[in-house]
Amino acid sequence: METLDLYDENRLPTGKTARRGEALPPGGLHMVVHVCLFDRQGRMLIQQRQICKSAWPGKWDLSAGGCAQAGETSRQAAQRETREELGLDIDLQGVRPSLTVNFSSGFDDLYLVEREVDLRRLRLQREEVQNVAWASQSEVLEMLESGAFIPYRRSLMELLFDMRGKMGMLPVPWPENS
Repeated sequence: METLDLYDENRLPTGKTARRGEALPPGGLHMVVHVCLFDRQGRMLIQQRQICKSAWPGKWDLSAGGCAQAGETSRQAAQRETREELGLDIDLQGVRPSLTVNFSSGFDDLYLVEREVDLRRLRLQREEVQNVAWASQSEVLEMLESGAFIPYRRSLMELLFDMRGKMGMLPVPWPENS
């Protein structure tokens, strides 16, 4: 069972933890991370969740994401989730989240990264991910509208695509052969 660090409303660690899936104590917040991988054409790499997942089974989602585990920084959690779910090592050293979204039980750090990825070379975590694809903004918005995508706010999805290569997206060096 995963253990999560708890934070206060100012995003300061409280020194307390909670088990993932259990109710958080009053005032306790946890950290979630997402990585949005974009290619040079402006398409986002999206993943389809396994049908056996308790939350959003079979729905399409952002490239990678999940809860930060106890002791992890946001950056470490983003790197781990990308490696676990996609089998893709990314180096976010010195990179801050492009955007943070607050929600009722915590906050979600979103990292926007541009990188060419050969989908055939990914090693999907079969317990979590059943499929991946590149999708344009219009394709993602259509999937969102049809209910095939996790029900994020349309404005958030538009913002992620609008931020690509601009405000909030920090350059990340990538080896050409990875």
